Amino acid sequence: MRLLVVFCGLLLAVVANVYAEERPVSLDWLEIVAFAGHQTDYSGVFIYQYDNRVETSNIIHVTEANGEYEKLESLDGPKHEIIRHDGQVWDYDNHKMVQECSQQERSRFPTLLPEQLSALSANYQAKLLGVERVAGYNAQVILFQPKDNLRYTHKIWVHTDSGLLLKAAVLGDKNKVAEQYAFTQLQIGGKIDRSWVRECDSVGLPGKDLPKPPETAKDIAPTNSGWVADTLPSGFKKTMEIQRPMHGKHAPVTQMVFSDGLSAISIFIEPNDGDEDDVDGLSSRGAVNLYHKVVDKNLITVVGEVPPRTVMLVLDSVRYNGK
Repeated sequence: MRLLVVFCGLLLAVVANVYAEERPVSLDWLEIVAFAGHQTDYSGVFIYQYDNRVETSNIIHVTEANGEYEKLESLDGPKHEIIRHDGQVWDYDNHKMVQECSQQERSRFPTLLPEQLSALSANYQAKLLGVERVAGYNAQVILFQPKDNLRYTHKIWVHTDSGLLLKAAVLGDKNKVAEQYAFTQLQIGGKIDRSWVRECDSVGLPGKDLPKPPETAKDIAPTNSGWVADTLPSGFKKTMEIQRPMHGKHAPVTQMVFSDGLSAISIFIEPNDGDEDDVDGLSSRGAVNLYHKVVDKNLITVVGEVPPRTVMLVLDSVRYNGK
């Protein structure tokens, strides 16, 4: 309750002036937004738009004495359901429930902001743009403008009472939307369906001996591979370097992950096995761009929520520096 009171006080202070001029955003204010997705009970339907496609999902999120529970269900195509509980993930797909490796999960809507926000101010200028309506709720609009041309602009809509993220867009060249998440139906607080939580606990999902995917946490090993990328956009810090198996690959793959707080870049290095699909090329899905190229006897792939020129720049700077 104290957190909500503080948030509302901060919000009233900034909204009172937002129409007079654009104003920078306090990191304390953004920290409340970052935690709201974890601490708020809500249920609703949201859409994910990219490349002229639309995917629709139903989400329920509740907090209990033993932590967070989240159920995500695809409303398009075959039944696909994901249940999360305090860092553990179970994936129901093709009539099978499989425990997934949560170590590889990327940030997801509506918990896209990182809990550590110090890097944001160094790499983005955050501005308040006004108040709009999303799914029937008032939302403060915030723009994250990058300080260089090597990353995308991000725009978010935040519920003025709870701090929950209601909408998020990634803007490319000429401010064209590359991808966008948005609630279309939403209930915040009140009587949220918790029957599925009791069902999870009754069958022991968090401790149940479920089938594991080919790649599990025990198959992933931290490593110091000796590979480096000399050219990364400023502010991108290495968050992980691992060696992992990947489906369809004959040998373990080295993966390095870098983040600037809003976007991530992954670099994959593997021996070139001469497969027909191991050819130089650039592809994209929404705001995610992928570029791979055979260098000497290795296939190097760079994937990132950054513009195409950035993944190409990063790949061309990757080299082996020795262990």
